[in-house]
Amino acid sequence: MKQVIIIGAGIIGGAIAYEMAKAGWGVTVVDKAPEAGYGSTSNSSAVIRINYSVLETCAMALEGWSYWRDWAGYVGLPQDRPVASYKETGSLVIYSGEGAAMGRITDIMDQIGGTYERLAPEGIHRFLPGADLSSYAPARRMDDPDFGEPGEEQIGGAVFFQQAGYVNDPKLAAQNLQWAAQAAGAQYLFRSTVTALEIHDGRPTGVRLEDGRVLKADVVVNAGGPWSAGLNRMAGVTGDMTIRTRPNRQEVAYIPGPANMDYRHDGIVIADLDAEFYARPDPVGICVGSTDPACDPHEFIDDPDAVDTRFTDQWTTIVMRGAMRLPEMRIPGQASGLVALYDTSDDWLPIYDKTSLPGFYMACGTSGNQFKMAPVVGKLMTHLIAKTEAGHDHDASPLDFLLERTGRRIDLGIYSRKRKINADSSFSVMG
Repeated sequence: MKQVIIIGAGIIGGAIAYEMAKAGWGVTVVDKAPEAGYGSTSNSSAVIRINYSVLETCAMALEGWSYWRDWAGYVGLPQDRPVASYKETGSLVIYSGEGAAMGRITDIMDQIGGTYERLAPEGIHRFLPGADLSSYAPARRMDDPDFGEPGEEQIGGAVFFQQAGYVNDPKLAAQNLQWAAQAAGAQYLFRSTVTALEIHDGRPTGVRLEDGRVLKADVVVNAGGPWSAGLNRMAGVTGDMTIRTRPNRQEVAYIPGPANMDYRHDGIVIADLDAEFYARPDPVGICVGSTDPACDPHEFIDDPDAVDTRFTDQWTTIVMRGAMRLPEMRIPGQASGLVALYDTSDDWLPIYDKTSLPGFYMACGTSGNQFKMAPVVGKLMTHLIAKTEAGHDHDASPLDFLLERTGRRIDLGIYSRKRKINADSSFSVMG
């Protein structure tokens, strides 16, 4: 039995572990944290949606949606185990002007079978009673004297995507994958930091841990989230990468919902590309995050272990942008929510690929938008690894991959570490 070590026990690493264990690999998952999903996964907003800027990612998201709808069936756990649940709410994407970008996305939906409804501005009130229909674009920072001032025009309109919602507990979802992978034979090692790759004859033969232990394997997979860039440097595989990844600090607010609706129970997922925020229902009321407008500088972190978790004016800016659209938003006097790290790539699309070191693979650069893809990524990486280990040159002839449930084939070259920056990307968490 061939052995694989997967570095990272988040939602992506767990899905790869589960699929590789089912495919007959001996799987060991190593993570420096005390539990599965303890890092970026636990900080995920866990939104499930199918609208992205690139066809292949939309197709993967539609496939992924089908797994989240039947999450319990996918992980196949005993009934006494708690299982994460998916709530379908639909997703409302609000846009400015003519909405050309949204037109491209709905064209993609027509190709892949995604369902949607176009709305005139007034149609938004069906989902968001009392919403302000003014346009606030372009987004501004709070030190701009025109921050919060509406323009003369209304928003352009919106698109409502029916196949969308959120997962109630992203950390539990990662634990579900751990338990499912273990049932298939995988083992997990927590509080175990990888300090070096063991390399012999130009291939990794395992990893060395901080406590001196050496774990043997035929293949190593980097699914380290915000730590993945450091792991790639440690492995010496960054030289041929044209796409880099870096930890990107983000703040997300968890606050009471608008006073005029029970957002916890009746709310939907929102992506407001005019006021530049996203939101979803939450037990507190509403979760509000940023859609990364151009005016907001990105804060890249050199050391993921040294991130400052104190809130800044980014939190206030996000909340106030949400209140522009939802005037009855209740804003607490004290910041609440979380500070998280996205493993952000240069074009905000992921890297699912081999590397220049044979036997070392990467599933990184997930940019805060790949949680929903996890079941598909597990299958995709298992396919890519098996074919490459059997001798296929994925760099010279990129593999394609069959999405089993929707029947579509996608070109995996789109996620190559050696690709050009994808000009179709939104260059934001929207992907």
